[in-house]
Amino acid sequence: MAAPLGTGVAVRSGMQILLAIALLAAPCARAADFPFFALCMDTHDAKKRNLQEQARMLRELGYDGAGHLWLAGLSERLATLDAAGLRLFQVYFSLNIDPAAKQAYDPELKQALPLLKGRDVMLAVLVTGGRPSDVTLDPRAVVLLREIAEMAQPNGVRVVLYPHVNNWLERVEDSIRLTRKIERPNVGVMFNLCHWLKLDDETHLRPLLQEAMPYLMAVSINGTDDGAAIKSGKGKWIQPLDSGSFQVSTVLRTLEDLGYRGPVGLQCYGIPGDARDHLARSMAAWRKLRAH
Repeated sequence: MAAPLGTGVAVRSGMQILLAIALLAAPCARAADFPFFALCMDTHDAKKRNLQEQARMLRELGYDGAGHLWLAGLSERLATLDAAGLRLFQVYFSLNIDPAAKQAYDPELKQALPLLKGRDVMLAVLVTGGRPSDVTLDPRAVVLLREIAEMAQPNGVRVVLYPHVNNWLERVEDSIRLTRKIERPNVGVMFNLCHWLKLDDETHLRPLLQEAMPYLMAVSINGTDDGAAIKSGKGKWIQPLDSGSFQVSTVLRTLEDLGYRGPVGLQCYGIPGDARDHLARSMAAWRKLRAH
């Protein structure tokens, strides 16, 4: 039976109205979720999984990819992640700015960078070789980090400054200061929750992230106790995401409010036992956090 004249128009109009309502509602909806990857999940894994097994495990648990510690095994890490349909987000790399050091950084970097070409991978640089936050070493750090950034740039690799407790580059503020001095578009800042909590006060979180935002390229989180407990030595520092007294949701909400849309890494360094167990717990906690 033929539809009455005008029915098609009415249906199209109804669909257009629904589409308009959806578009009007879109700004209130959650932005595309942060890519979520795991780092250092292999350092204390009781099962001692190889890279292929790690990639398969991350895929099965729902992670978007992994970070890789140092340059050894980089080709295999890439191959195993590719086979699992996952992404390499970061390669961790050490720079020693002590003028007396025989070698500032691993010379294999020049050969490793072309492996990362076109993959949107970050070189996450930890900087040692001086007293924490000693600005007198800034000029040497700037020269060396510019050198690394210029090697990385033709391969589309970004250089992210990784604050780490007791390193020369210890604080997020150090990363911001250096990024401004380096003045290279592929150099930026990383915020690491565990290292920040050891050094700072929770009330400083928002203003610090706000200052970092123009340069913020990556973030890492983990379950942890609050800053006072960590600083006193009574709290547990790096835990699965479903553990600890610190409200990680505060960090994620602040990042979202400030417009951050980059990757979030799950710091797993030193967590004992079967990595699959704590990674599964953290993924369940992540999904719960992102559902709110």
